[in-house]
Amino acid sequence: MLLPPSYEDLVPERHPVRVVNEVLERIDIGALEASYKGGGASSYHPRMLLKVLVYGYLRNIYSSRKIEQACCENVHFMWLSGGARPDHNTISDFRSKRLKVHLKKVFNQVVVLLAEQGVLSLKELTLDGTKIEANAHRYTFVWGKAIKVSRADREAAQGVVVVCREGISGRGAAAKRA
Repeated sequence: MLLPPSYEDLVPERHPVRVVNEVLERIDIGALEASYKGGGASSYHPRMLLKVLVYGYLRNIYSSRKIEQACCENVHFMWLSGGARPDHNTISDFRSKRLKVHLKKVFNQVVVLLAEQGVLSLKELTLDGTKIEANAHRYTFVWGKAIKVSRADREAAQGVVVVCREGISGRGAAAKRA
């Protein structure tokens, strides 16, 4: 008798989907889970939806419809979701309503975790897509807002690095005290 292979057998040990799974299993999403009030129809677990969304972004899939399709057709998405098939409305609602409030905290936890493991260094920050205004350009007034937004993005990114560094130094000091 032949049985179909399990998803576990189809996903290589060193595949990026396993890295996404391992990292997102280690972070605390208690606040995100608490945003679900319970009762009513059963819902997909927020950690599974977060993993599928992050892995979709890693693979340059941003559309909720394409992520839904990948959960039905792609072995890596099937492995990550445990065979669940959330529809595009569920993915979109999770991204826009539930995750929007908690994304910064989740991102900071991932950065701190990767820095503690030595995978990521917080010594240097590199941003791409910086817009620089030229004096001789005839449409200088059009670039004004783009430059302000770019400057704000740089400042926000520097703020995230400072918060992450404080989180790492705070954890290191707490570990030394213990």
